Amino acid sequence: MKRVPLFGMQIDKKESEEIINALESQKKESILEDKLCKYTQSAYAIATCNETASLHLAMTTMDLKRGDKIICSVNAYPNVPEVVRHFDAEPIFIDIDLDDYNIDLDELEKYLAKNRSKKLKGVIVSYVAGQPTDLKRLMEIAEHYGIMIIEDATNALGATYEGKAIGSYPTAMTIFSFNPHNQFPLGNGGMITTFQEEFNERARLLRNNAIVKNEWSEDGGLGYVYDVVDIGLDYRMSNFDAAFNIALLEKNDAIIKRRKEIAALYHKELSNTPHIELPKEVREHSYALFIIKIDKNRDSFARELYKRGVEVGLHYIPLHLLSYYKQKYNLRINDYPKALRNFQQILSIPIHANLSDEDVYYVIEQIKEVAKSRR
Repeated sequence: MKRVPLFGMQIDKKESEEIINALESQKKESILEDKLCKYTQSAYAIATCNETASLHLAMTTMDLKRGDKIICSVNAYPNVPEVVRHFDAEPIFIDIDLDDYNIDLDELEKYLAKNRSKKLKGVIVSYVAGQPTDLKRLMEIAEHYGIMIIEDATNALGATYEGKAIGSYPTAMTIFSFNPHNQFPLGNGGMITTFQEEFNERARLLRNNAIVKNEWSEDGGLGYVYDVVDIGLDYRMSNFDAAFNIALLEKNDAIIKRRKEIAALYHKELSNTPHIELPKEVREHSYALFIIKIDKNRDSFARELYKRGVEVGLHYIPLHLLSYYKQKYNLRINDYPKALRNFQQILSIPIHANLSDEDVYYVIEQIKEVAKSRR
């Protein structure tokens, strides 16, 4: 039986060449940062060991404290509220937009209009499946209410909004990932981009245990003398990971192009399939995920696809349904009705650059066959 994996990574000799070169060079991290700045048209880029480290470092950089509040979508990966809770701060969940699965900007604005607490520090906005929110409106809302925007673009490296790269808009910080689904042990890495010099300097300091070093000099400077000036972290990206990610970044546009080709096939061939609703392209969509909806009994549909060799996923289980947040904040299942309804239907199907057209048509055929059996 054919097996079509949900995720895949395009690896060729370029990665091997970069890694071998990394054995003789200790500058890959800064090279990657420079390349990412150019790619996203950002002012500064700070590499980290993974995307969760980038999120945590961003919260540390903005000096999040106990009792502070950070708004996020209830439809986010668990690392988003986790980094907030590590400061004993409070994540505030907002329901979703049913068209793009991102945070509902109407609900966000309603919450901000009613809550003017000085403890409210910012909004982490996750771009589900690689489709940004209405970033222009979001920035207007944030400016009006005086809060910071942190873009969770872990699924959106190379994505665009109104023709401009995600990362090129002057939000507080943007978080990227080189291994967004954490499925591959070959390489890892996160990145923070920002236009604010003070955030760049502070993030760089804290990323390296808040250590400052002297420079060797002829007038007596000793290069091995160092000091620690804050409570820092060790979130540096390894030279090997940086080399690996340089190769990935160079092919990222080609990967997105292939995902869009696959998405076009799915849209064409599955458009009239009963019981299936396809994702809406509200804005430019980079298709890091392809999320369909099943009108009833999603789990049996998924189980049948898996039996037929088609791997599937679930992005995401709403945060208020997860034991920790449900119990910590006494959340009820119906508190976020749109996220709940969405969760009961969504299913991610394979979309990655390793898929051949034969693989894609096999997925299409299996979805159609399973859909025919539904009553």
